Amino acid sequence: MKQDIRKYLSERKLITDGAFGTYFGMLHPGGMFPERANVQAPEAVLAVHEAYLRQGAALLRTNTFASNTQMLGVSLPEVLENVRAGFSLAKKAADGHAFVAGDIGPIRAGMHEKEEELKEEYLAIAREFIRLGADAIVFETFSETQPVLSVMEELRKESDVFLWLQFSVNQLGYSNAGISAKTLFREAAACDALDAVGLNCGVGPGHMKHILDGLDLAIGKYVSALPNAGYPKRIQDRVVFSENIEYFAQRMAEMLQAGVSIVGGCCGTNPQYIRALAGVVTGSRLIMQGQRRQKMEAAENAQKSDTSRQPVRDRSFLARIRESGAGSDQPVKAKAQKAEKLIVVELSPPPSAQDEKLMEAAHILKELAVDAVTFPDSPSGRTRADSVLMAAKVAGETGLCVVPHICCRDKNAIAMRSQLLGAYLSDIRNLLIITGDPVPTMMRSDIKSVFQFDSVGLMRLVHEMNKDSFSQEPMHYGGAINQNRHNLDVEITRVKKKMEAGAEFFLTQPVFTQKEAENIRSIQAQTGAVVLCGIMPFVSYKNALFIQNEMSGMNVTDEVVARYKPDGSREEGEAAGIALATDMIAITSDFTDGYYFSIPFNRVSMLVPILAHIREKE
Repeated sequence: MKQDIRKYLSERKLITDGAFGTYFGMLHPGGMFPERANVQAPEAVLAVHEAYLRQGAALLRTNTFASNTQMLGVSLPEVLENVRAGFSLAKKAADGHAFVAGDIGPIRAGMHEKEEELKEEYLAIAREFIRLGADAIVFETFSETQPVLSVMEELRKESDVFLWLQFSVNQLGYSNAGISAKTLFREAAACDALDAVGLNCGVGPGHMKHILDGLDLAIGKYVSALPNAGYPKRIQDRVVFSENIEYFAQRMAEMLQAGVSIVGGCCGTNPQYIRALAGVVTGSRLIMQGQRRQKMEAAENAQKSDTSRQPVRDRSFLARIRESGAGSDQPVKAKAQKAEKLIVVELSPPPSAQDEKLMEAAHILKELAVDAVTFPDSPSGRTRADSVLMAAKVAGETGLCVVPHICCRDKNAIAMRSQLLGAYLSDIRNLLIITGDPVPTMMRSDIKSVFQFDSVGLMRLVHEMNKDSFSQEPMHYGGAINQNRHNLDVEITRVKKKMEAGAEFFLTQPVFTQKEAENIRSIQAQTGAVVLCGIMPFVSYKNALFIQNEMSGMNVTDEVVARYKPDGSREEGEAAGIALATDMIAITSDFTDGYYFSIPFNRVSMLVPILAHIREKE
């Protein structure tokens, strides 16, 4: 068997082993962490490898998927000791009759202060496999391409070892990072260091076949497919996969015919699955180049003959401003600075089922011809009416352009996509994407935050959905700027990352000082972002004092509070708020693209003199 793995693949299909962890757990139900068995129970590890080899596996993956400092809870030298033990056992089982691939699973970035540290651990493990003589290195079950592709590039400079990357996606074709299989494959295909790319884990064979059918597999790389046996169910205290060997083999045969070169199994598969898979490979005549070419030609012809495609529509609230003046293709930034400012107003959804005051405010904003209305997503972690549903109601009754906030605190990827689909079907095309406030401390024993993404991760998810689900009329989204961050360079870096993830505009925290205005000016100058400065005209002394002491992220100075009389009337309080707003407008008007008004208690009538002041200056 000892030959180059690339030569082998040029002549035939490659069958890997199946799941190690779930099969090991079935044989040894005592609960031993599989990777620890490399040192603690080597004979048990050897037996699993040998079982797969006997049933037809031509490649064995080392029992090192979770051999890293995070999962083992040990130092890097101890991890490398485990890696050596795992490789030795796989090599012994193969005994020259199968290839041996060093197996590396993902390490969560949160465990490392810097991405560079994460990259160095991947490199250390991979270099150890290369030193030991691995035929291949497989990075599997990854949800995004970085930093693993940069690791591959470093390894390629040092070695000719076969490099193979596998992603894990759900039934809809999205990874846990919210990235589609199409994008993952496209980015991997662009990496010259990579020999093979594929999918493993996450889904059963039927779903994996469906996902692969939607991908272009002619990417200049070998393509692999290692699905789960199916979907597990819990019986008492055990997770069990139903045995479906015949169905698994049928779906794998279809994937082979579609152009997959490397096949095997992941969670729930055992040696009997690999035996059935070996029968499919050796018993089938897999002539697929002509089929593949015919399929590609048919797709190209269909594309050429499709005259029904409509141009992509642009319904961002930024486009509303572009269209309102001469030269609709003029950059938003130039348009805003030369003429009218963008005006966005926040309406806070009610904490109850009573929305009369909000709807009254919305109708006032319609009369004031503001450009968009935003709706916070349960700010400060306290329940309010859903931002998307509230936005949809306001848009339906007033025709206003609405921009609901979407925060990452309360929903996982499934719920996020569900909400985004619902928003789209409700004709919403603008979003403000934020990480969100944490759950208040006193509530954390009963309510748990999710935070599967931060704002950048959620933006990437929407970006993927724009390409896959919303391509004819994409969502437009922006992000937040915190000009009060202690290290402004960190905020500038965050803004750039958000822009790279597709953010088209930014709303800032409320501005209360000249220093904050200068910070925003600096952020805008260094990023080129479209920025709307936050303006919050307090309505009373009590209101200003509350925000100063109870709301994080805002820099309400004593000088601002002193503008209000402790015993002032409502009229005096609102007059002080209007004066505060016009003063903040004066120190930002030379650079800002617009204003984002957040008026306490939805007292939008205060905007009448404020907007008159702005429009008088234009």
